[in-house]
Amino acid sequence: MNRVLNLCALCLPLWLMPALDLAGASEVPIRLTVDAGASTRFNTPVRARLEGLELPETPRRLLELRGKERVPVPSQMERESSAVCLSWILSGTTPAGTMRVYEWIPGEAVAAAGVTLEQDDKVLEISCGERKVLRYHYAPVPPPEGVSDLFTRSAFIHPLWSPAGAELTNTRPADHLHHMGLWNPWTQTTFEGREVDFWNLGSGKGTVRFAQFASKTEGPVFGGFQAIQEHVDLSAPGGEKVALRENLNVRVWNVEGPSSDDWLVDYTTTQRCASPSPLHLAAYRYGGLGFRGTKAWTEQTSDYLTSEGKTRKNGHGTRSRWCAVYGTTERGPAGILFMSHPGNREHPEPMRIWPEGDIFFNYCPVQKTDWTLEPGNDYVLKYRLCVYKGRLGTEQAERLWRDFADPPQVKWQKGK
Repeated sequence: MNRVLNLCALCLPLWLMPALDLAGASEVPIRLTVDAGASTRFNTPVRARLEGLELPETPRRLLELRGKERVPVPSQMERESSAVCLSWILSGTTPAGTMRVYEWIPGEAVAAAGVTLEQDDKVLEISCGERKVLRYHYAPVPPPEGVSDLFTRSAFIHPLWSPAGAELTNTRPADHLHHMGLWNPWTQTTFEGREVDFWNLGSGKGTVRFAQFASKTEGPVFGGFQAIQEHVDLSAPGGEKVALRENLNVRVWNVEGPSSDDWLVDYTTTQRCASPSPLHLAAYRYGGLGFRGTKAWTEQTSDYLTSEGKTRKNGHGTRSRWCAVYGTTERGPAGILFMSHPGNREHPEPMRIWPEGDIFFNYCPVQKTDWTLEPGNDYVLKYRLCVYKGRLGTEQAERLWRDFADPPQVKWQKGK
């Protein structure tokens, strides 16, 4: 695969990606104070929005002030609309109610192994250090021999690897040929009077396809991509018609360095009607962010645990802030903690959980009520995945969700 160049554009506006203006950046030191708030933090991503500041023309470095010491910290900057955004990891333990102080000053940044991208003509892979995290398929993947071409699919993630190297996703299992690892289609919808199913590919009514990359980035703190995906109505009388245009923003955080027991993956989908016609999503038991677990996770070797204490037997149709899916693999126990953001529709979100058989998980914001997506509006759903090896306790799951739902706050000021 070919290495992808670092492009600091991941947080630019979703639908318009202008060139970055580097001129006139201030070179004065910036002091940043991080407030842990009411929660104890541990290796937590921090993102400071420096409103009105321009991207510096020369390198900068981040230092933590620890008494008389100035400790270098890996950091990464990007442009978002009218602000420079600076990200780093609040390393170690930061007790609730405490603050940590940093300075962002001119100078060479800390060199650190981070998150990298590799791409060929079919897939884009994200790695943390030397270990692969996930593979995004942007080229169409044909179905198995003897299966209808309707099951051809792009725009999905598989594999999603554990930090120990075990594959945690599965695609095209015999019982559900349309299941594609980690993917995000709607099911019962109405578009221009036609019933369109983007989930069940065998119906021949709809599908989701990769269109183009909007951005790619890599660095010491995070790496990822934005992909434009099209939700296509295959039944339109004049030929195929795009009903939704989606910006999928996937970001992997380098939370604990190259030997960590877990990593964090942010999965943000922003959807907009692609024509003057609305898309009506009917209430249905599944649809939206879907996950099909590895074939190693059977009813005997795996389970679920939600923030409300629900499991495989009683979790379906209930709501949660987070849900852990976990089980045994050929490389030891592993799991994924799915976290729903408080800003998501219907949060705490309803879930589709299989009470029997293999692992399937789905946060479904239309499980209880209809939802109509109107032209001209952006509809955003934010999720974070903690992918881990070993086991994850309830207390740790709660802490991780709080970091996502209510991150540490940063105040900043220009120095002299």
